[in-house]
Formats: sequence, C-alpha cells, structure tokens
Amino acid sequence: MNFLSLFVLIPLLMLGGLYLAKGIKAIRGVMVAGSTALLILSIVLTFLYLGERQAGATAEMLFRADTVWYAPLHISYSVGVDGISVAMLLLSAVIVFTGTFASWKLQPLTKEYFLWFTLLSMGVFGFFISIDLFTMFMFYEIALIPMYLLIGVWGSGRKEYAAMKLTLMLMGGSAFLLIGILGIFFGAGGTTMNILEIARLHNIPFAQQCIWFPLTFLGFGVLGALFPFHTWSPDGHASAPTAVSMLHAGVLMKLGGYGCFRIAMYLMPEAANELGWIFLILTGISVVYGAFSACVQTDLKYINAYSSVSHCGLVLFAILMMNQTAATGAVLQMLSHGLMTALFFALIGMIYGRTHTRDVRELNGLMKVMPFLSVCYVIAGLANLGFPGLSGFVAEMTIFVGSFQNFDVFHRTLTIIACSSIVITAVYILRLVGKILYGTCTNKHHLALTDATWDERFAVICLIICVAGLGMAPFWVSHMIGESVLPVVSHLIP
Repeated sequence: MNFLSLFVLIPLLMLGGLYLAKGIKAIRGVMVAGSTALLILSIVLTFLYLGERQAGATAEMLFRADTVWYAPLHISYSVGVDGISVAMLLLSAVIVFTGTFASWKLQPLTKEYFLWFTLLSMGVFGFFISIDLFTMFMFYEIALIPMYLLIGVWGSGRKEYAAMKLTLMLMGGSAFLLIGILGIFFGAGGTTMNILEIARLHNIPFAQQCIWFPLTFLGFGVLGALFPFHTWSPDGHASAPTAVSMLHAGVLMKLGGYGCFRIAMYLMPEAANELGWIFLILTGISVVYGAFSACVQTDLKYINAYSSVSHCGLVLFAILMMNQTAATGAVLQMLSHGLMTALFFALIGMIYGRTHTRDVRELNGLMKVMPFLSVCYVIAGLANLGFPGLSGFVAEMTIFVGSFQNFDVFHRTLTIIACSSIVITAVYILRLVGKILYGTCTNKHHLALTDATWDERFAVICLIICVAGLGMAPFWVSHMIGESVLPVVSHLIP
C-alpha cells in the first residue's frame, strides 16, 4: 500500500473504532490514538520528503501512486505530494490533534460528534494528497458535508441558520467547481484527469480557459472567503463548536486557496494572466473589508471570523500576483493563519465555556481571573497583527515583498492598499486585548471562574509552539514551499 494512503486509512480505522467504542473513555482513546498517529505520520512524511529532495529527487510530486478506478472516464486514485502538500498535511494533523483535546469534555452525543469530525478530517487529508481532479473533488465534498451536522447539532446561537447558509453557499461553489473541472477535463482532450498530465499537455484552448478559469477559481474561492461570497464564513464560525471552528478556519478554508493555486492557476495560466486582475480586485476588497468589519464587531467569534476573511483574502491576493515570492508567502500565510486562528478559536471557546458570553462589552479584567488563558490570548493577538518572531510576521512580509515585485502601477497600488490591513488589524486586536483582559473585573460572577484545565493547556501550548516555531525558524519551510511553487509559477509567466 502506498505510504500516503495511510492519511485516508487511519481516519477510516478511527471511524470503525468510534462506531465500536463503548463509553466516553473508549471514544477519547480512539481519538487520541488516531490523531496522534496522523500527527506522527505527517512529521515522518515531512522528514522523508526533505530527505528525498536533499538526495536530489527532481520529480514534481513524490511518493506517487496511481490506481484506475473507472477507466471509461479516466478516473484514477492518484496521489502524490510536493512541499505545499506536505505543509498542508502537517498543518491539518496539528489542528486535528489539538482539536481532539479542545473537544475533550464535549457533550452530548460525543460519539456521533467525533464520527463526523473524523469524516471531515479524512476529506481534508484526502484532498491534499490527491492529484486527480475527480478524486480531489470527491474528498472536497467529503470535507464539506459534515459541517452541516457539526454546526446544526452541536453549535450555538443561530446554529440552524448558520449551518444551512454555509452548506447552501459552499454547495453552490461546488456546482461551479464541478462544471469547471469537467470543462478542464474535456478541454484537455478528455484523456486524463491527472493534474500533472493536463499541465504537461498544456492543450486547453484559450477561449475555453476563459470560461473554465472563472468558474473554477470562483468555486474554490467561495471556500476561501472571496468577496462577495464570504458571508457564510462569519455566521458559520460563530455558531460552530470550538474544535469545528478550529478545523474549519484553520484547515478547511485552506482548501480554497490550495485549489485555486493547484488547479485554476496551474492548469489555465493564459486565462489567469488575462482575467486575474478581476479576482485581484475582489481579494483586495476581502483583505481591507474583513479587517474593517472586525473592528466593529462585539462578538469574539465574529471578530476572529472577519479577521479570517481578511487573512484568507491575503492568500488569494498573493496567489494572483503570479511570482515565486508572493506564492511562497501565500502558502506560509495558509500555515500561519491556520495555526493562529485555531489558537484564537480554542481560546475563545475556553473563555465562553466559563463566562457563557462572547460579548466584548460584558468582558473585562480576565487577566486576574484566568492568567494562563489571557497570556495565550495576547500571544495569539500578537501573531494575528504580525508581531516579529511569530508566524504572522513571516507570512505577511513575504506576501507584501513578493507583491511589490510587480513593477506596474496597478499591482503596486493594490499592494499598498492591502498593506493598510496591518494597521487596521493592530487597531482591533490591541483594543480587544485591552478591553477584555485588563482593567477591573466588574462582573462578580467572573471572579469565581477557574483557569484552563490540563487538556486545554496542552492543546493551547502545542499551537503556541507551532506559531512561535514557524515565526522564528521559517527558512526550512519556506525553502520547501518555494521549490514546489516554482513549477506552477513558471506556467504563469507569459
């Protein structure tokens, strides 16, 4: 069996183990064992990949395997990874692992919750290892479907509305995506669905590219919170349970940026050069609009949700700049945002579980009551606003430096506008931290609250280590990513 298939097999075994598990201890045991195995597997894969590259491996994708599923339509189970895929798998494993501990005391229907959570995880892992259009789309749908139940059953607030809105908008994006994928397949001659083969043939007519590129980019862009199709994101994040918010914002939204880069840009470069400016304007709006919207929110989850719209907009913005530095920054931003937004949502869930409110106006003086959670919240905020030494600084600096390498007035003007989001982010983060953490705790019920438990501390510390590690030692990651974005970027240069 191919090594990469373990990323799908382990979640399948977890599903079977959860189905047979009796009692909360057995359920937790299955989740800890499975998520730990996935984390170890992703770390081993990272070292194996780096070893292969250092040994002189030149193939665009490593650890490949191809098995024909349906010959008449040339559908195959084709898997392989490059530096981008390895980075995304590592991110996904970290979020699933920490999300398990963030859900340690979830009630009710614990078994059913973890079944859907694991199915969502399996879809994410399968998506990142796939290099066949149909297989990738299949895992994409597997990752989206569980969100409806995870939010609708275990969420809070207007959970039914949020679950329905999220599902309908993402399914609408999937419809565009399916049309785009079929257009790519038949436009390339209808002989293969393998992404690498289609890119090598490079035979999709320009007129067809101009049709399928917008549909494909839009289909993935909906999941990446592309303006004006982002409105599902704040409601979905605000209503989702803690670990689902972590996985949704931390990993699931990255499927959008990854798909735009790997499929839309890579397979239809001429259309990307011709029509990319339209989406560049939309992503620029996402970056600034998301930051301004976060400034006026009073719900902690809505603040982080609109912040995610802004930061995910930076991913698509950098991809559309079509140079190696900006594209490397886009992937670094996916990693950085995935880690820091998972940390944010974990902390917000822990604060809400104690105070039973997410309203900023009702929270103050938490530093004296919950010092551990408060200090961690400050670290998350500093990462979000791009503080040097943390992951946000490395990612955003790489994006803006790469974006400014385009010498025309249009691209540089948009880059300067996007840079303004740094200042806006600093405003709402610093104001938020000052409001809820410092000062005098005026709510007498909050004075009796307890700080984080061992499982919560473990999950939060793991995420902080990753955020600080990426910020202080980014070079091995950026080198691995930079080598992998080069084949795609070389297709985009006219």
